[in-house]
Amino acid sequence: MNGPRLALAATALSLFTGCAVIHADQVGVKTRLGRLAPEVYEPGPVVYNPLVSRVIALPTRTVNLEVKLDLPSSEGLNIRAEISILYSIDPNYADDIVRSIGTNYEEVMILSVFRSAAADVCARFMAKDMYTNARQDIEHEIKLRMDEILAPRGFTIENVLLKSIQLPPGLQAAIEDKLEAEQAAQRMEFVLLQEQQEAERRRIEAEGVAQAHRLLTESLNDEIIAWQSLAVFQELASSPNTKIIVTDGATPMLIDAAETVPVPAPAPAKAAPR
Repeated sequence: MNGPRLALAATALSLFTGCAVIHADQVGVKTRLGRLAPEVYEPGPVVYNPLVSRVIALPTRTVNLEVKLDLPSSEGLNIRAEISILYSIDPNYADDIVRSIGTNYEEVMILSVFRSAAADVCARFMAKDMYTNARQDIEHEIKLRMDEILAPRGFTIENVLLKSIQLPPGLQAAIEDKLEAEQAAQRMEFVLLQEQQEAERRRIEAEGVAQAHRLLTESLNDEIIAWQSLAVFQELASSPNTKIIVTDGATPMLIDAAETVPVPAPAPAKAAPR
């Protein structure tokens, strides 16, 4: 008799006992008869009564929420954009998020706040700004707007990324042409700057050469020239090569003996016939 009773008790106990597993990148909260328990469960198993209780797991990892919507521009255009919202949940706010917002917090809070912030920020920029380097400013301002509202509620907005922007075909072509013209103008400015720098370098070099010539001319006199001539003659005297020095007493001229051309001797005259 005890065996069937124990089996019946075990079966009844299994019907009233459940086990949920909270993963490493989650925290859990438990509701019992519609009321939220104050405890936040760390990763691991959580035992509960499935008839009256429920365990809700919330992610604490970085979540990538992708959104596609039309963004307004200051010209009144609607720009189709694909955007990634990177956010995470503070584990200390898990029970408060479930209590005050519910499990549909992405639609209720994050997306609602994002749409409002994106519309306000993008309406102050031109369409071409979303296509150029100003995109980073737009992303940063949207993130700051979202942080102001969501950070006190337990959400951390890590980044807002404008992944793709679809402009009207005519506007996109005009922006690309303008960007290409601006790049060509910048390249020309760079070339002109290089030419100006090169011209300045040549001018300074020419002034340096002219200054050196002036200093050399001013420092030369007859005594220095005569002294340098004596130094040259001394070097020639110690040279193993044979030299011929032709001078008028003032200006020497050096002739290499090996390069002199010998003058042929005249042929003997023939005797006249008798």
